[in-house]
Amino acid sequence: MTDISPLSATPRFATLAALRAACRDLPAGDEAAAAAVAARQAQLTKPPGSLGRLEDMVAWLARWQGGPPRLDRVDILVFAGNHGVTAQGVSAYPAAVTAQMVANFSAGGAAVNQLARAVDADLRVIALALDQPTADFTLEPAMDEASFLAAVAAGYEAVPPADLVCLGEMGIGNTTAAAALAAALFGGGGARWAGRGTGVDDHGLARKRAVIDTALARHKAVLDDPLAVAAALGGRELAAILGATLAARQKRIPVLLDGFVSTAAAAPLAKVRADALDHALAGHVSAEHAHRLLLDELKLAPLLDLGMRLGEGSGAALAVSLLRAALACHTGMATFAEAGVANKPH
Repeated sequence: MTDISPLSATPRFATLAALRAACRDLPAGDEAAAAAVAARQAQLTKPPGSLGRLEDMVAWLARWQGGPPRLDRVDILVFAGNHGVTAQGVSAYPAAVTAQMVANFSAGGAAVNQLARAVDADLRVIALALDQPTADFTLEPAMDEASFLAAVAAGYEAVPPADLVCLGEMGIGNTTAAAALAAALFGGGGARWAGRGTGVDDHGLARKRAVIDTALARHKAVLDDPLAVAAALGGRELAAILGATLAARQKRIPVLLDGFVSTAAAAPLAKVRADALDHALAGHVSAEHAHRLLLDELKLAPLLDLGMRLGEGSGAALAVSLLRAALACHTGMATFAEAGVANKPH
């Protein structure tokens, strides 16, 4: 269940240009499969559209699976990485907690373990060079091009032949990386995007905002390149989520994104190509205030709003239950003809 990624020296994408080309060359969804779902929905024993977004979810599954919707195999991928920017005091917890939590995942003791069992999903945790934190991005790029591409490749290769993939993360300091990345992509600086993360106090929050602004100033030369921004301001687990999101699109697998960090990790794809996240839904909106802002920027409407801010794929995992419920209605309900119910008023 837990992998320690070797971060291949010969990743799938040799250069940022090659990755950029892959991000632009994306398959479309299967509109005929989505239309078949809509046609069945119109015959089920309910007023048209009365199941609201549950109906949309099933059509979305069919569109990206390319046929009758199914959830026989659901995978939750949690990527873990460490961040050099923690040296700036941006987190309430030490970086050692990342590895400790990965061990907790392996032992089955984390929230996402319980949620994965509850929604009948397979959980896999991929630890990315935890003994080699990224660089402090207030001083230099978090990752050079080769390191970034290796992490992207690790995420890309982790995506299995599933019916649905949920993407989560673990990494002390990664809300700072996510906020810096969001600020670089959408503007507004530390004041707009920095939140309390794992629970920093007012002084810690001010420090976090200042760190983000310092990083934006230092890396201003690359702010017009979303992938270069992801390398300069992100982290290995964020890069891996980007790679996994890209792989899922190219393999026509629908994706549930988790919270603020996972959404920020995938956001550069939407900056490279506007419809790049059409195969992704937001499992929930986090209590981390910037997540709602980011979802608005990406035009993603969350499935759940429960005040969660745990990360580790927990919100996405919980949202699987909604998809299972939607699919059960779609496949199990009787049609008007089968039930002998008139489908038009007299």
